[in-house]
Amino acid sequence: MPIANLSLQILPVVEEEKIYPLVDQVIHMIQASGFKYIVGPMETTIEGELDSLLDLVKRAQQVCVQGGASRVISVIKIDYKPDGVTMDEKIHKYR
Repeated sequence: MPIANLSLQILPVVEEEKIYPLVDQVIHMIQASGFKYIVGPMETTIEGELDSLLDLVKRAQQVCVQGGASRVISVIKIDYKPDGVTMDEKIHKYR
């Protein structure tokens, strides 16, 4: 399966002081996944096979629920082409 990019903004519904710690747990889970990723101020972009990335989104939801979220809102953007697409080809001139 070709490489895709998935950007994930995850918004756990918890008390305000618990939002960043839960988002940090999701980012740690993404780091441990072995996928290439870039953390941004509003979302994290991850590179990999689409099915695996969608499974990662499910795991991110579970991390938030296990951390006490009563609800989890996820905003997802996917860039997919049959030949694959990488983050480097999009941003290499800015790095």
